[in-house]
Amino acid sequence: MEWNQIPLGPLQTNCYVLSNENKACLIFDPGEESAKLSSFLKQKWLKPLAIVLTHAHFDHIGAVDDIREEFGIPVYIHEKEAEWLPDPALNGSHLFKVGKLIKAKPADHIITGEKELSIGEFTFTILETPGHSPGSISLYFKDAELVVAGDALFNGSIGRTDLPGGNHQQLLDSIHAKLLTLPEETEVLPGHGPATTVGQEMDSNPFLNGF
Repeated sequence: MEWNQIPLGPLQTNCYVLSNENKACLIFDPGEESAKLSSFLKQKWLKPLAIVLTHAHFDHIGAVDDIREEFGIPVYIHEKEAEWLPDPALNGSHLFKVGKLIKAKPADHIITGEKELSIGEFTFTILETPGHSPGSISLYFKDAELVVAGDALFNGSIGRTDLPGGNHQQLLDSIHAKLLTLPEETEVLPGHGPATTVGQEMDSNPFLNGF
């Protein structure tokens, strides 16, 4: 499996495209600049199967409808943030006044609980990692040794918890119980900034030191 990181939008939110040898791919968090993302997919001759959202903050969902409609693919989101997609007051675009209100149509599939999920040829584990937001999830690909962590865990940092529904202790608990228990060589693909590994964050993340 190959992954590509594509920073999109004014906050340079990381969209990830995970693809296999058959050119099938999954798209995670298409935050903005749908034309840029579409161009990348076409240049690589990729065949998108679905959009999976780690959470529904505005900077992670801005290109959802354009990409969904262009490629005719479904959208997956956790049940606790299903209502956030069409509501700027919930997804934060109203609060941050980013120039336009961000809205997306309802998701096609609602994720409930932690489970193994298969989409086409891809199989991964849903990990509930709330704290940054109530419905934040991380997607763990065991065979590929990587986890798409959204805004839970960053390279040298953790997600902010001062937004509505955020909880600092809950986020630390999520990271400790769900992410730091993964094999240390697991690559962590965060919602902003460079990738890291579980082991690196265990050793050097100042927000987790001594936790």
